[in-house]
Amino acid sequence: MRQEFMEVLEKARGSHRLERHELIVLLQARGEEVDALGRAADGVRAASLGDEVHLRGIIEFSNYCRRNCLYCGLRRDNRKLRRYRLTPGEILAAARKAAGLGLPTIVLQSGEDPHYTAPVLADIIRRLKEEVGVGAVTLSVGERSFEDYRLWREAGADRYLLKHETADAALFARLRPGTTLQERLLRLKWLRELGYQVGSGNIVGLPGQSLETLAADILLMRELDVEMAGIGPFIPHPQTPLAKEPPGELELTLKVLAIARLLLPRAHLPATTALGTIHPAGRRLGLCFGANVIMPDTTPPPYRYYYQIYPGKAGMDDEMEATLVALKNMIHSLNRRVGRGPGHAPKIQGGMNNEV
Repeated sequence: MRQEFMEVLEKARGSHRLERHELIVLLQARGEEVDALGRAADGVRAASLGDEVHLRGIIEFSNYCRRNCLYCGLRRDNRKLRRYRLTPGEILAAARKAAGLGLPTIVLQSGEDPHYTAPVLADIIRRLKEEVGVGAVTLSVGERSFEDYRLWREAGADRYLLKHETADAALFARLRPGTTLQERLLRLKWLRELGYQVGSGNIVGLPGQSLETLAADILLMRELDVEMAGIGPFIPHPQTPLAKEPPGELELTLKVLAIARLLLPRAHLPATTALGTIHPAGRRLGLCFGANVIMPDTTPPPYRYYYQIYPGKAGMDDEMEATLVALKNMIHSLNRRVGRGPGHAPKIQGGMNNEV
């Protein structure tokens, strides 16, 4: 292994701080260096968060979207996608089933769909907490107003996931027409001010991305001091302008995930569904490179197929019960255990997660 790589890796493991040029040294890891990076990240995860893997049930309740992002199959101009919206009753029913199977956190995710007004979503959040007994509610519904975010927080929402996608402002504007990175970051600031546990994250392998961009992504997530970072590979969708672009690489995605763990020792990092889509063992590998969260899809089967940010999503046809059995078996095979309780961020709890 390169001497420079070993020195930077040791610095990252000890201080959890790196300069951009040092991040690039780690991003250039090859062969046995990649394995060493994964081992270091896994060690930091174990020391900082323990062996729990937290399961979050994700309900993708609408695939309508007002945005026209070049990389996303939900984009407004995709006329071939069958659109759907779940009713509040359907959302609550899906959450009850997930909670009954032992998933203490529900993630409500959709395209940017203004059909669901702030009061409507606030009522759903309250009912999830009061009627279903959900331990924690995460929202991921895109860019909304400060007042919308405030209303949802007051209704009981605990977390908000708003991925920055890329820290390159020019690339962001090109891939997300009509939006700016500055506006995205402003909303992440609002969410922090309102007391949410804040999640962000990036896409690895976007056309026009460089190692310098990826280093900036990691530094931005550290600057934001996120409680969660969603890191997954770019997967081209056939009904988007990027249909013929190559997908993000498994190895590069794992390296970004591992480096994020080194710099964000106490953040929750999911082994994403996208990782499991580009490689059969993607989620398992993610858990070995610093991840400690998995978000199984608990969207009702009639709708699950149509939430196509990217095609070929892993586990699309699997029954929820079978999916959870497989995930738990995988977790136990790694000598890890399924976390109980809502799995709030350690700094919110005031210490290490202690669900057993």
